[in-house]
Parts: sequence; C-alpha cells; structure tokens
Amino acid sequence: MSNNFLSTYTLPNGIELKNRLIMAPMTNFSSHQDGTVTEEEVNYYARRSKGVSMVITACAYITPNGKGFHGEFGADKDEMIPSLEKLATRIKEQGAKAVLQIFHGGRMCPPELVPNGEIVSASDIPAENSGVSTEEPDKKPRALTEAEVEDIIQAFGEATRRAIEAGFDGVEIHGANGYLIQQFFSPHSNRREDRFGGSLEKRMTFPLEVVDTVKKVVLEHAKEPFIVGYRFSPEEPETPGITMDETLALVDALSNKGLDYLHVSLFDFFSTPRRGVEDLTKTRISYLQETINDRVPLIGVGSIYSAEDARKAFETGVPLLALGRELIIDPDWVQKVSEGKEDEIVTEINKDKQEELVIPDPLWNAIINTPGWFPGV
Repeated sequence: MSNNFLSTYTLPNGIELKNRLIMAPMTNFSSHQDGTVTEEEVNYYARRSKGVSMVITACAYITPNGKGFHGEFGADKDEMIPSLEKLATRIKEQGAKAVLQIFHGGRMCPPELVPNGEIVSASDIPAENSGVSTEEPDKKPRALTEAEVEDIIQAFGEATRRAIEAGFDGVEIHGANGYLIQQFFSPHSNRREDRFGGSLEKRMTFPLEVVDTVKKVVLEHAKEPFIVGYRFSPEEPETPGITMDETLALVDALSNKGLDYLHVSLFDFFSTPRRGVEDLTKTRISYLQETINDRVPLIGVGSIYSAEDARKAFETGVPLLALGRELIIDPDWVQKVSEGKEDEIVTEINKDKQEELVIPDPLWNAIINTPGWFPGV
C-alpha cells in the first residue's frame, strides 16, 4: 500500500513540510485563567508533535472580548509573548512546524469571560440554539461599530506580530466554526448595512481584510518565510445561513490572496453539501478542489482514524491532511505508519491511559463526558 502522504511537501512560501500530515487545531480548555499556557498543556502538545509535519494550536483570542472558552490561551497583549514562546519552542523541539491559530469568538463567547459580560458580533442576532431569545436585549450580542470592526482587524495583525516574536512558524486565521469571522460572512449573523454587510461581496469584506492585514504584518515583521493559513466551515444549518455556493465564492477570493494553505473544517472528510450546488452527491472536498484549482494547498480533515482512512482521503487529490481526535487517541499515529506498524494504531480512546497519553484533566473530562464524540466513549 502506498504511503506517499509521508513524502515532503513545499508550501507556496518555500517552507518544506517533512510529510503531509498535520495536527488539527483542537480546544483543550487547559490554560491558566490569565490566558497563559500551563505546563500540562505544553506537554500535551509536545507529546503529539514528533510525527506530524505541522501542529496547529487551539485558538488564541486576539482581544479580551474575543475569549471564547474557559481555559483558552491568549495572544491579545505583548505580555502573552513569553507564554506563546514556551508553546512554540516545545512544538518545534519535536521537529514540527508550530502554527498559532488566532480568533475572536464573537457572539459565541460566554458572558463571564469577556469584559462587562458584553458579547459583540456583526449584528445583534443571537446564535440559534443559544437559549437567548431576541426579546432578551441584555443577553443579545451587540453589533460592533465600524470603528470597532476596524480595530479588531488590526488586532488580528497585532496577534500575528506576537506570534512572530514568540517564534511560531505561522498563524492560522480561524474563519470557521461559527466564530466572529464566520459571523461576518454569514447572512444569519450579519444583517449590517455598512461596508461590512449586505451583499455576498460585502460580507466577504471582513474576512478578506483580516487576511490582508495579517499578510501585511508578516511582510513588515517576519525575517524569514512565515506561514499564513485560513480555516473555514463550508456551510451552516441555519436559514438564512452560509450555503456551499457562497463558500465557493469566498474560497475563490481567498485562493487569490497568496495564502500558504486553506483548511476546511469538517466532521467527516467525505461529507456532501446541504444546499447551494447542483450535485448534492459530490463531496464538499471535490467542490473545493475544483474551485481552488491548484492555486493554494487545501488541508482536508474529518474522522480520519486508520491509515486506510488517510489513504482514501489522499486519493481525492487533497495535498495535506489534518488529524484531530485521532492524535489525541494515538499520539504515535504517524510514527506507527512510517515504521510499518499501522496494525498497532489505536482508534478508540483508552479510558485507563490518561497519563500515558499526556492529556490534561480539563480536556480529559471533556472527552469522557462527550458520548459519541470520541470513538470508544
């Protein structure tokens, strides 16, 4: 069986990856309350950084009002640089490229984690299934002013500068999973009438300006090639919501931005579109690959557990593949494949091996208490 996914891959900026397997960004809930990383969290990353070519961290918030999770680490001020440096150093020591995912949670932020409990978003529309009704004004997100939107765009740039100073090899702009960048792109959460909302093109303004700002900062501050990637979710279940054809329009625009990769967020690599395209039996990955047309590498992801799963995914022509939950279950996945021991790969979480797997308590508790999310739970 071919294992050509262990071959090297060169990103558009010239950085060579030692193989085509990447650790996907996953929230671990394990940072200190002040937004600095814990030793347990750093050890968790180090344990998973030996085999893969690149590690994309959990998201780091770029402003105090963008903190989306308990136990999330921050990139919102220069005082966070030593914390970020500790994480970047430990990942790189294991031989992987270290990429910091940067984000703002927008309307998904828990009120207790943001200043004055004030949630902000593109518009004052609560997330569906959030338990907040539009008749509860104190619990609804507040629409950001145009000046505040521009400040947040600059904050993405500042977080990128901190990533550079902390020694990261790159940043991933988190435009997926319903957070602020996606909220600006979505017709569900963006009902604005200024330059940041309205038509499909105007809803693209915020994401594309974040990309431009991040790239400008890299040009100004990075002394050597620095990776800039962008993650997106292809569709939303809400009506109105992002449809597959709208995402293809965004991906088309992003493909011309000189990014080093695009990263789709999928639960299942082989999933098919909900709506917005003619053939609903063709996979989202196929549509994305056709639209990108070799302009930028695409990272695929989603329920890849065995080496056979990975081979089937790579047969689609996707150049890079991210492993998420599987690297929590078996941190030695890549090494086992490279050593011809793929029959030893573990694909279900072993509830007796938290210590051996180097999983911090907050993440372990989340795994054990989420039936169905992890095989074996």
